Amino acid sequence: MGVVGWLLVGLIAGGLARMATRSKKRGCLGTIAVGIIGALLGGALFRFATGDEASTFDEFDLGSILVAFVGAALLLLVLDAVDRKPRRRS
Repeated sequence: MGVVGWLLVGLIAGGLARMATRSKKRGCLGTIAVGIIGALLGGALFRFATGDEASTFDEFDLGSILVAFVGAALLLLVLDAVDRKPRRRS
């Protein structure tokens, strides 16, 4: 998969993950970055869970988007938990 494919998967997966987790908007580039990092995270988790060392998700298809979505959603949940500011009591 080329650079354009990575960008498209990142945009789609990041956008879907942001909608699913109801995370704050991070802009187009932020969404792509979350999607690409999520794809790497999701691919690593998939390979760890299945023990499959083959390059399964090297193409632009639904499986790649699904794995990237899972990784991006996990990443957004962690980012939102870390970014949460304590509330002031009045």
